[in-house]
Amino acid sequence: MYRTHTCGDLRISDNNKNVTLAGWVQTVRKFGSITFVDLRDRYGITQLLFSENLNAALDANPLGREYVLQVKGTVNERSSKNANIPTGEIEITVTEFKILNKSAVPPFTIQDDTDGGDDIRMKYRFLDLRRNAVKKNLELRYSINRSARNYLHANNFMDIETPFLIKSTPEGARDFVVPSRMNPGQFYALPQSPQTFKQLLMVSGYDRYYQIVKCFRDEDLRADRQPEFTQIDCEMAFVEQEDIINMFEGLVKHIFKDVKGIDYTDFVDRMTWEDAMWQYGNDKPDIRFDMKVCNLKKPATVFTDKKDNADLINGVDFKVFDEAETVVAIAVPGCSEYSRKQTDELTEWVKRPQIGMKGMVFIKANADGTFKSSVDKFYSEDKLKAIADAASAKAGDLILILAGAEERTRKAISDLRMYMAERLGLRRDDEFKLLWVIDFPLFEYDEEGNRWVARHHPFTAPKPDHINIMINNDPAIKDATKYLEHPYANIKANAYDMVLNGNEVGGGSIRIYQRELQEKMFAALGMDAEEQQHKFGFLLGAFEYGAPPHGGIAFGFDRLCAIIGGSEGIRDFIAFPKNNSGRDVMLDAPATIDDRQFAELQIKLDLKD
Repeated sequence: MYRTHTCGDLRISDNNKNVTLAGWVQTVRKFGSITFVDLRDRYGITQLLFSENLNAALDANPLGREYVLQVKGTVNERSSKNANIPTGEIEITVTEFKILNKSAVPPFTIQDDTDGGDDIRMKYRFLDLRRNAVKKNLELRYSINRSARNYLHANNFMDIETPFLIKSTPEGARDFVVPSRMNPGQFYALPQSPQTFKQLLMVSGYDRYYQIVKCFRDEDLRADRQPEFTQIDCEMAFVEQEDIINMFEGLVKHIFKDVKGIDYTDFVDRMTWEDAMWQYGNDKPDIRFDMKVCNLKKPATVFTDKKDNADLINGVDFKVFDEAETVVAIAVPGCSEYSRKQTDELTEWVKRPQIGMKGMVFIKANADGTFKSSVDKFYSEDKLKAIADAASAKAGDLILILAGAEERTRKAISDLRMYMAERLGLRRDDEFKLLWVIDFPLFEYDEEGNRWVARHHPFTAPKPDHINIMINNDPAIKDATKYLEHPYANIKANAYDMVLNGNEVGGGSIRIYQRELQEKMFAALGMDAEEQQHKFGFLLGAFEYGAPPHGGIAFGFDRLCAIIGGSEGIRDFIAFPKNNSGRDVMLDAPATIDDRQFAELQIKLDLKD
């Protein structure tokens, strides 16, 4: 056999055992007539001692980094112990060795503090995967996978595979399409989710389904997005929203307990979408810290009827605020002593193209009870104090104010809140706060198309008391300027998102299961009867054969793993990820195909302008 033990097995209790190990050479250290080698495999590192009698053999067959090596020898107690590794009390006195395979010099060091940048590590990902830091991430991913499966199995969920080659229905993100050789001119699509299949499984009577499944979206990429990603996809029949929330809150708490040893017994907060947008500026707020948004001015078309604080900023002829649709503020704790240089840096930060603000106003709530601002010539100290009080500022805080168009300004204050929390160390990787966001709008208004679009997807049911509003009203918008007066503008979705540390990690809804209501939803999205039948006739037909009430949720598995692992980037929690351009630089994919394949697929490619 190649080995009797792994490189992480042996302890002082194994002293004097004769063993055989195999692995990769991590380091080689020569001290006169003896040589020390660290041998590494997936399970750990063991120190090898090559004594003077093996010098000739080592000279004839010198060892290098990443050589694949087999050794036989005896376990002995180390004279100089290493408390940082589990095998640090022992070493193997080598009696014989065999080089199983040599290695070229690696393009970067295979260790935690590697000298390899992202590009070179992605090109040689098979080497990067040998590093302990990446290995720990994949071990965490496997642990979360196993924990989720155990919980779902214990709760009577059944793992059922659904197809990867399906029909394209390009209402959401762009599909990846696959040409069919057997059906020239026709194409499959890779699934963006198993949504319709899991609903059909509910119609089929499989009342608790799950799948840890690959999904595909041809989208622009970010650190937390990949063209192929993994979901924990789940569906349940004969349930209401509360049943889903309780079941999958239990799943995440089970994962924390099982994988991290965290007994998450705290009540998981719930927040309406409206409150999230109003108080935090986005629908996935990080509640590990406070710093809520103070709404000083809102446009008439904003999503809430809640009162703003416009009386605090009006009447002084300050055009920046007077001409803005929205004025919002946050109170940053303990930063009133910021210098002019520091406040100028923050102003430049919000003026970056990614944020898009023209400037920033600040008010210092000084520790001595006085107030100083960048708009002193417009606002008296009493006015500044009133604004600071509205923002819940305390002595020593710095109030930051942004003004501009509603959507951009609200996103900007949310980004600024997160940036300041990062600077102040308020977003700790070892602290976890869960939140359910509920009561989303069912529809959004598309100004360009003068029509409704689904905020989630077209299979999401309205809240039960809003179903009749949808059934009894014409979805057509006659006057685009009055879309907020349309009954559909106030319909809430029977939907819910789970947010962890400011990241959406799961989202789902109670589904439509009656044909009439589903046809009404499709009509609201601009589909006529013919288009509905062409794209979703199979689902509408299934609803005529006793479809039960059902709902579900899908967790972004890659993202969940990254956050539990203390990171917001998902690539190091995926064995073979794509880069920011959606390319696999190791395989050099995507790539061209040859003329023979084009001919077989009966596809003509013309790349001329």
